[in-house]
Amino acid sequence: MSEPVAPATCTLSIVVPVYNGAASVGELVEALSDLAVPGGLEIVLVNDGSPDDSLAVCRRLLETARVPLVVVDHARNFGEHNAVMTGLRHAGGRYILTMDDDLQNPPEEVLRILEHAQKNELDVVYTYYETKEHALWRNLGSRFTNWCADRLLDKPKGLYLSSFRCMSRFAAQAIGRYDGPFPYVDGLLLQVTKRIGRIQVRHLPRAVGRSNYTLRRLVRLWMNMFLNFSVMPLRAATLLGLGFSALGGLAGLVVIVEALINQPPAGWASLMAATLLVSGVQLVMLGMIGEYLGRLFLTVNRKPQGIVRTVYRNGAEAGETP
Repeated sequence: MSEPVAPATCTLSIVVPVYNGAASVGELVEALSDLAVPGGLEIVLVNDGSPDDSLAVCRRLLETARVPLVVVDHARNFGEHNAVMTGLRHAGGRYILTMDDDLQNPPEEVLRILEHAQKNELDVVYTYYETKEHALWRNLGSRFTNWCADRLLDKPKGLYLSSFRCMSRFAAQAIGRYDGPFPYVDGLLLQVTKRIGRIQVRHLPRAVGRSNYTLRRLVRLWMNMFLNFSVMPLRAATLLGLGFSALGGLAGLVVIVEALINQPPAGWASLMAATLLVSGVQLVMLGMIGEYLGRLFLTVNRKPQGIVRTVYRNGAEAGETP
């Protein structure tokens, strides 16, 4: 029996994880406040342990924002997807849209995305771009992640997984029940619903600062997708092991036959190469299994997905903005 969905307080909630966004979050909130959303909108800012003065900027916005504004302060940095999960739990809209704080996602596209979700009765709408205004290595990393997702997750072919997405309240509350320490929002959404669509939007050059996604952060996010939502890596490791075992057996048979027919060669170099190759494969498999066990250990020991220090709210009403 499914749990009842809590009643919504407005039509649209916009969840924005904030990290080093002091220079851009004010302009973003101002632009979003100008959107005319029938039924009203609210904005949820999640300060994810930002080292700059993002929290102070967000708190000042509480005094000037013309729409309901919620500022959630994480006790430390937990990561973008963790911050999004926290934001979803504090959102009261019938639809919840997530976007970055860097102004690369045009606020004027929000209404198109919402209308697309409402018109087609979709639980999730992903955006995709004709061109992405990111560095080459970042774009290549995104393509690789989506290629892996095509094979590891039950993802519709050709769907681009973007952080600029809109979901129904049903989908948001369903994935909000997940409290594991390594959330991957897109993997959770793909487990919840098949009512998924997409819409093309513009992607703007970064106006201020630089991307908060370093190579290390991207690898960590990829690991969350690669290991948390599929056992296929373990199955691939098993098949790889079986393949090398069969290859080793065949090579052993060849050596025996050659020893009976011809004088066997010294073979030290080939033996060492084979030993190093097989040993390397074994270490990769052990590392993969160790990563699974480590994540299981942290999950069982209740490593927090996110810890909220304080929640601030303004007194604006959720009426339709002009």
